[in-house]
Amino acid sequence: MREFARHRSADSTLLHSPMNPEHPIMRVLAWPIQSPTNPYTPLLYSNLDPGVQAEEFSAGKVLEKYSVWHVHWPEALLNIRNPVLAASKVAGLFAAVDCLQMRGAKLVWTIHNCSSHEKLHPSLEAWFWRQFIPRVDGIISLSSAGLSNALESFPALRKIPQAVIPHGHYRNEYPQVSLGARKMLGIHSEAKMLLFVGAVRSYKNVEMLVRAFREVTTRDAILHVVGSPNSAKLAQSILGQASSDDRVSVLFEFVEPEVLSAHVSAADLVVLPYREILNSGSALLALSLNRPILVPDLGAMGELKADFGDEWVRTFSGELDKAILERALDWAVRNRSSICQMPEKYEWQSIGRETARFYGTVVSENLSQ
Repeated sequence: MREFARHRSADSTLLHSPMNPEHPIMRVLAWPIQSPTNPYTPLLYSNLDPGVQAEEFSAGKVLEKYSVWHVHWPEALLNIRNPVLAASKVAGLFAAVDCLQMRGAKLVWTIHNCSSHEKLHPSLEAWFWRQFIPRVDGIISLSSAGLSNALESFPALRKIPQAVIPHGHYRNEYPQVSLGARKMLGIHSEAKMLLFVGAVRSYKNVEMLVRAFREVTTRDAILHVVGSPNSAKLAQSILGQASSDDRVSVLFEFVEPEVLSAHVSAADLVVLPYREILNSGSALLALSLNRPILVPDLGAMGELKADFGDEWVRTFSGELDKAILERALDWAVRNRSSICQMPEKYEWQSIGRETARFYGTVVSENLSQ
């Protein structure tokens, strides 16, 4: 099940390497590969086995032949605010899936979420999942918890191939600027700094974090919020909470990797107080830059704690409050190792290898039926 399927040489979804004409190359269409804000997908596809050729999706490629169409975040179409545009994009997605599957492609879905974050169009979303799930040929989850959640939400997925392949680290993608990070940002050396970093969305609970921090009495404690909000209303609400406490600094914009690294490296503790969460790229970013994290005991965060240990990952249950923040900050400023050891399964070469093997499993499984 874990080896690549044997294919007929006449199958045009396979190319042949000019370096080794006897060695077939599996063609994979991927959506997306490139991302202006998140290195996750570029890292994944650049680390696939040499026997797999991944190409960025475009509408013009739906008439070509591929072994696999690998999609991430299809539910993001449901976050389009205009309902007519959202519905047309969803219809276009299904048309593309059907066309590619008629030409032999198998649909692989990496499950980042089991619902849209914004929940703007409930009726459209319910219809979306009824149509999408039966079209899926194989699923990848970033964690065991995420897989369990997906199988509970969509029992039909139990019948198709499944794999757990984690989100990789960002250690080589963001510059290490721990020395001089505070000076670069104008942060006092004695400050005890908490940081929220990442896209600012309602479900990420930044308002609650600011409210809880305003009650914190730890000497020299400060809070920085760094990220781009997706609505003016949310931004104004957070700014309103922060305006009454001069210990809170808010930077509502997308920042370049060096500046982002500086903020993370300057922090004593990265706090990600999400109301709902399966996986978190921001958590992996903090650990990649050797900073401890405070996260809710939800989704894959328990697995993250098991993998990285109590020294680096602290979880909380229930509503975030003053006491939780003060205890976590006290824990974070204790002496610890300067380097957060990265488990091998979070290395991109391992992730690329496992992903390529899973493609083979999905294609093999479907050919045998």
